[in-house]
Amino acid sequence: MGIVVQKYGGSSVADAAGIKRVAQRIVNTKKQGHDVVVVVSAMGDTTDELRDLAQQVTPLPPPRELDMLLTAGERMSMALVAMAIQRLGHEARSYTGSQAGVITDAVHGKAKIIDIRPGRIQEALGDGAIAIVAGFQGVSHDTKEVTTLGRGASDTTAVALAAALGAEVCEIYSDVDGVFTADPRMVPTARKLERVSTEEMLEMAASGAKILHLRCVEYARRYDMPIHVRSSFSNLEGTWIIPDNHPGAQDMEQAIISGVAHDRSEAKITVVGVPDKVGEAARIFETLAQAEVNIDMVVQNISAATTALTDISFTLPRADGQAAMAALARIQSEVGYDKLLFDDQVGKVSLIGAGMRSHPGVTAKFFSALASAGVNIGMISTSEIRISVTVDEAQIETAVQAVHAAFDLDADEVEAVVYGGTGR
Repeated sequence: MGIVVQKYGGSSVADAAGIKRVAQRIVNTKKQGHDVVVVVSAMGDTTDELRDLAQQVTPLPPPRELDMLLTAGERMSMALVAMAIQRLGHEARSYTGSQAGVITDAVHGKAKIIDIRPGRIQEALGDGAIAIVAGFQGVSHDTKEVTTLGRGASDTTAVALAAALGAEVCEIYSDVDGVFTADPRMVPTARKLERVSTEEMLEMAASGAKILHLRCVEYARRYDMPIHVRSSFSNLEGTWIIPDNHPGAQDMEQAIISGVAHDRSEAKITVVGVPDKVGEAARIFETLAQAEVNIDMVVQNISAATTALTDISFTLPRADGQAAMAALARIQSEVGYDKLLFDDQVGKVSLIGAGMRSHPGVTAKFFSALASAGVNIGMISTSEIRISVTVDEAQIETAVQAVHAAFDLDADEVEAVVYGGTGR
């Protein structure tokens, strides 16, 4: 038997009863003959509570100190899970991200993993122990400071460790039974998917599906690591995320549409009156890159013949709105644009499916469903396997339900149970 890496989300370890249940599942896996490495998130809403506490102390917490504070949540979980496992008669050793060898860059709050040095984990496994690792955190290779990897990044910690250890599989446990055709909290009749390609899962994660962290799926594709998404509250088979080069991928029957994803965390900025000259758009987006702002959808209007001015609109994470506006304001005189518009009442709805490459009419049906539901669209973005639009935030639920029904994705009966209430 090989190594199995398991990750448990905050809802799975939200209280003492949940921690005991998770410990029993871990021990059962160990009894099957596997070496087991476990990555845990903070208990329940601990991370949000710590962040709120910091903002009560100061409206702008220093990034270094905020990371030191937030990593405490995962350290609590790892120690408690290790205690519960030892009570069941098995040795367990808990490790912070830095102790586990998770090496990152120096960006506080959204650091990226640059290396995994799992020597202490391998030593624990060699001694027959179960290794428990705090997710969401690492240590900077330059500054030696503790860093956090961003919201939901315990998934990424788990897959990165699985790849570094040569694990058979990375199991991601949450409070839903797998990946569904839509958010089960919004569409109770959503169907559970048995298998999804990493290509489709990347698009779903990037489009707002919260079940897996985007960088976790990128890691899985890069290292051909299969992911099994399942619930810690049931023993049902979950959803397998199969890398494109994995043997199991060849046996997949490709559905036309895999699902509908939505994102409430975006905002839109419009740069009004940009001179239509070579290099102006580049200057705008270079400035945003220097401010560590990620851009999603981009639309540039045709310049007006009389003024030779154009408008550039783009979406970005709502949390980065203030930083982006400040960075763009600093180059107004240099670029010569007229003004900035900021809209934080937008949402994104996306249709994803690798089968749409070879099926005409998908786009027409998508827009017809939105029109029939009275949903007005703003920006449009497409890839080979995805269509995304921005809509008014108040119309997201209507849009998702309309598109889900139009493509016959509803299950015959309600099967999308959210056991813990968060979908993670």
